[in-house]
Amino acid sequence: MNWKTLALLAITGWIGTGCGAPPPEEGPQPDPDAAFHPEDQIRPEASGLHGAVAAGHPLAAAAGYEVLRAGGNAADAAVTMAAVLAVVRPHMNGVGGDAFALFYDAAGREVTALNGSGRAAAGATPGFFQDREVERMPQSGPLAVTVPGAVSAWAATLERYGTLSLAEALAPAIQVADEGFVVTHTLAEDLEDALRLNDAGQAIYAPGGEPLRAGEVLRNPALAQSLRTLAAQGPSALYGGSLGASLARFLEDEGSPLRLDDFQAHTADWTESISLDFQGRTVHTLPPNSQGMALLQMLAMAETRGIGEGGGLDAARGPMDPDLLHTLVEAKKLAFADRDRWVSDPEMAPAPLERLLDRDYLSERAAAIGSRAAAEAHPGFGEPLPGDPAEGDGDTVYLIAVDSDGNAVSWIQSLFSSFGSRLVEPETGIVLQNRGGGFTLDEGHPNQIAPGKRPFHTLMATLVTGPDGAFEMALGTPGGHGQAQTVAQALVQMLVFGVSPQHAAEIPRFRSTEGVALSVEDRTPQAVRSALEDQGHEVTGVPGWTAFFGNLHVIRREGNGVLRAGADMRREGAAMAW
Repeated sequence: MNWKTLALLAITGWIGTGCGAPPPEEGPQPDPDAAFHPEDQIRPEASGLHGAVAAGHPLAAAAGYEVLRAGGNAADAAVTMAAVLAVVRPHMNGVGGDAFALFYDAAGREVTALNGSGRAAAGATPGFFQDREVERMPQSGPLAVTVPGAVSAWAATLERYGTLSLAEALAPAIQVADEGFVVTHTLAEDLEDALRLNDAGQAIYAPGGEPLRAGEVLRNPALAQSLRTLAAQGPSALYGGSLGASLARFLEDEGSPLRLDDFQAHTADWTESISLDFQGRTVHTLPPNSQGMALLQMLAMAETRGIGEGGGLDAARGPMDPDLLHTLVEAKKLAFADRDRWVSDPEMAPAPLERLLDRDYLSERAAAIGSRAAAEAHPGFGEPLPGDPAEGDGDTVYLIAVDSDGNAVSWIQSLFSSFGSRLVEPETGIVLQNRGGGFTLDEGHPNQIAPGKRPFHTLMATLVTGPDGAFEMALGTPGGHGQAQTVAQALVQMLVFGVSPQHAAEIPRFRSTEGVALSVEDRTPQAVRSALEDQGHEVTGVPGWTAFFGNLHVIRREGNGVLRAGADMRREGAAMAW
């Protein structure tokens, strides 16, 4: 059985959502005002003993699954899935984007982080923008492009942890780009944005001025050739070689300060994760320039306020308890105030993480959470700064792989906004990211653009270990500023209330935006919504299963070794295990 057949089974539900398990039996209709219904889970769970994968598209999950079944490890499967996602979710991620990852090494019970985000051009000085009378960082176009870092992360991962060559890991992606794949209804809706691309991009994704429709075949032979070049020449093809030269020439012609020297100077960097204890486990995430610290702060503040048995919040009311949701929303506001004040490139403006993650400090912050929704929040120390981080569209992909030796990878990559900068280099078929839009031009701000600087990133990945350091769980989601909120909700649901991975991927979610504005999925019980409104939140119900609330994937290892994998329905997630 090849990986394309596996993908078909994933789409139809025979493998990707539970290895052929039947859907839950129908029972009595639940009370619409009740808070929590385990029987409401829609998809069956994927479970197994030897390995598991989860990714934002069935073709990617199937390719990673096949790698594991053939004897590859979690790192091999992760890079293979990342490359396939670069082809089948082209508006969200790719060779022209960035990546971050967490790795669990079972042999040493160690967690390591990889920063594959790109940097600003050496010529991206404040004067460069002043000379062009640019007052705010552009969110698209050539001035928003930074060096793409994803390929450097692929290569660094295989070099350190993999057993496959880069050519072997890229083979499924090359095949899909060359032969094409069927456009789904979800992708067809997203491809409406292709009309905002340059001519080279429209020729691929909206030929003749009409975005590809569901059921049509999307081929990208130029991207397939670029992937072949990477397979043959390695990452140097992008970072100084022919691919990098093509991109640099194109960007210079478009008015970008990026040059080939900027590509040559790029590296992916290995670093330490940041972590905090929560409910007897250790939650690991990515350090700055990622927003990961906001997740840890949210969890610590919620725990301080009391959750679960014996806590100040009513455990019997379950994970949809309005008081719990209120606490998480208010903790988010405080955490984001600190995040927006301090998170930047640690090499140029290091955040005071020791203080920001100090338990006593976070207890003080938690004490500031009142019974009413706060209209604004300020950092716990340091003067508030003007401006807010740019809001991406959640155009990101996330994936997980766990192998038979117990190694695990939690991986995320993105272009930032839909089709990134909206620029496609015509010779290579590569969509260029707009991550430079995450910088500010405000003088003295930690995130002010500077030569060779990495911007603030919403991208984050999460991994959980038990008291003995053993792997317990990996999870993550797209969603821009919603990422930390979605992951925090899922961790509380699973670690406090015992919710299964698949159910955590399906339970109705909230997303706090500005001030007291709070979006909730319209599946949220009316009693919960009314209680939140009584606490001062301006609640808006959002219909349907929308990726505005993320696209969560989870793999959890139980004490008996069983792997349980959940994949979100809000996009095209698929989970597979055996």
